[in-house]
Amino acid sequence: MSIPASTTAEQDARRLHSDGHGGHESDPGEMAIGVIIGRTAEFFDFFVFSMACVLVFPARLFPFADAVTGTLYSFAILGLAFVARPFGSLFFHWVDRTYGRSAKLTLALLMLGTSTVFIGLIPTYDVLGAWAIGILIVFRLAQGFALGGTWDGLASLLALSAPEHKRGWYAMIPQLGAPIALVVVTALFIYLISSMSAVDFYDWGWRYPFFVAFSINVVALFARLRLVATPEYEELFKQNELMPSSLRTTCRVEGRHMLVGIFTPLASFALFHMMTVFPLGYVFLFTENTPTSFLTTLLVGSIVGLAATAASGILSDRIGRRKLLAASTVGIAVFAILGPVMLGLGGAGQSLYVMLGFVLLGLSFGQASGAVASSFSNVNRYTASSFTSDIAWVLGAGFAPLIALYLASQLGLWAAGLYLLSGAVCTLVALRVNRMMGGLGRA
Repeated sequence: MSIPASTTAEQDARRLHSDGHGGHESDPGEMAIGVIIGRTAEFFDFFVFSMACVLVFPARLFPFADAVTGTLYSFAILGLAFVARPFGSLFFHWVDRTYGRSAKLTLALLMLGTSTVFIGLIPTYDVLGAWAIGILIVFRLAQGFALGGTWDGLASLLALSAPEHKRGWYAMIPQLGAPIALVVVTALFIYLISSMSAVDFYDWGWRYPFFVAFSINVVALFARLRLVATPEYEELFKQNELMPSSLRTTCRVEGRHMLVGIFTPLASFALFHMMTVFPLGYVFLFTENTPTSFLTTLLVGSIVGLAATAASGILSDRIGRRKLLAASTVGIAVFAILGPVMLGLGGAGQSLYVMLGFVLLGLSFGQASGAVASSFSNVNRYTASSFTSDIAWVLGAGFAPLIALYLASQLGLWAAGLYLLSGAVCTLVALRVNRMMGGLGRA
């Protein structure tokens, strides 16, 4: 299918970032910066919404329910974005094939940013009644749908451009966006909660991070357009065969690898929510610890997670990705049993839970997406990586806070630990099957 003429945004990006000799040469460092900025923007939106699900929505949108039930309702809405994301991927892959990568990114990021802003403008239940909840659901679905179009292939291109002995390091780089975003969002909420009265925070202060998210998305858009809209990178995408293909063809060729790839990062994705959203909700609802105090602990933990994520790249190149993922998954399985005990001890126990959990999360999450992408052939990697990751997030993380909090409230923390343990078992089985299929051996 022929690609129409360049969009205005694409033309502007090319003019802005070309020199007098027809452009600039692409380099992995520039690619890495673009990837990190893009991923940070995506996760910033996610963490802002997640923290509002605990700190704001139960009181402002579900005042008719008790605190636990209101938080469960909020977590259910949180998960809707993950359900919508694969459908967004289908639509935006069509946009990519028809109008080009730049048009897809522009539309997706503007839709994501606009949805986030409108969430920040939603009236409370006391003002609008059930309509406020309905509006929140609509824009949360829109966020997830838009996220399906944020896949630009730069992470795969970065991995394919990496030297043989540095592939673990380059596969880790896109994952840095999550802990960086968590650091910024957590610090922002700490500042807002500690610098204003509870009345001001619940009236208008909580809305500010949603507006910040829109600004970050605009920056991310131009940071990514400056790469994907240039002839040099377009040629690199074509040379590496990183172009969108039909989902039917991709599933027919890569179906087995996609199925295994869905379960390979399950433990890491489940732990992702068990370390960020779930403990904040549990501590806020069932302990005497203040939100600011635990958010400070979470901030320190996210910095530890950032360091552990970077360390995963070094370790992967030294001992191999499969060994690192297997070892970290075993660690997650042990943590699933001991972690709930730590979290239930309060104070020092909560701090230990956060620090150990973020070390395991960084080591596993740092290589989780690279493990999925490495199993696909170049010609199908662009589409297969996108859809496999979408489904893995739905199964591994989308409703993890909802399920874990419900189990903890009904049966105790040990039940939430068993839920995480089930994810670790799925990942260990997937790693074994992947080895039998010869996966994890490519870039």
